[in-house]
Amino acid sequence: MANMVSNVNPKKFHKSQVKFFVILGLVALFMLLPIIYIINHAFKPVEELFAYPPRFFVDNPTLDNFKRLLDATASSFIPIGRYIFNSLLVTVTVVVLTAFIATLSAYALSKLKFRGRVFLMEFNNFFLMFVSIAVTIPRYLIIQMLGITDTYLAHILPLLATPVGLFLVKQFVDQIPNELIEAAAIDGASEFRTYRSVVLPLIRPAIATCCIMAFQAVWINTETSVMYVENEALKTLAYYMSTLTSNSNIVAGQGIAAASTLIMFVPNIVIFVILQSKMMNTLAHSGIK
Repeated sequence: MANMVSNVNPKKFHKSQVKFFVILGLVALFMLLPIIYIINHAFKPVEELFAYPPRFFVDNPTLDNFKRLLDATASSFIPIGRYIFNSLLVTVTVVVLTAFIATLSAYALSKLKFRGRVFLMEFNNFFLMFVSIAVTIPRYLIIQMLGITDTYLAHILPLLATPVGLFLVKQFVDQIPNELIEAAAIDGASEFRTYRSVVLPLIRPAIATCCIMAFQAVWINTETSVMYVENEALKTLAYYMSTLTSNSNIVAGQGIAAASTLIMFVPNIVIFVILQSKMMNTLAHSGIK
């Protein structure tokens, strides 16, 4: 029996593993194709951007698209640094608050005993089926009723609710033994102290996953700038980048769009590469009770 197990999953490299490496290598290459295309597309000269049939790889890489992008930003009435500041402020605030709300809610719904907690979790799971476009009108009405249009809160508040983040974090909290919570209570720890000192260190992979999803949702978001903010100085970098194409001619706009797409994409891939091991751990254990 031991020999069979070692043959199936040997501790060292074995020739029987070659077929798995080949299959996984092909799958990884296939998954990398969109990233490779985005990078190549940003460095294509104009004639290659409009080439037919379209070319996947760039033949004569150039920085002209980035130069046009810099020229377009230099002529803007609002300096690009303002848009960058707005995006960083909104993104950091949303990521931190989302992680805090999701982890605190998951702890309460998993470990605290109170009436209605099952209903609240089912209510959260019910909203997993809705895409953001389905709640656009209710969000707009709420923002108007609260009177926070043309403020940073209009960027932050609509993006704080992440049902999938709460769902994943709760799966991790469910796996924490109740004995640890009880031991902390016996030692005199308050509920918040237990949450901070016992629960948070044990669910770091889930927190990282929640942060990744929140970052990706807010960094490329243009909806809040379009619908809730009229003051140009309060709009985000994603919105500004999206307007550069419409403000340019069709030919130059394609190059600017390719360069801006790469610039907006880089932070996403960097964050994912840094935290991807924890995210994989979360997805692997989210269904385990």
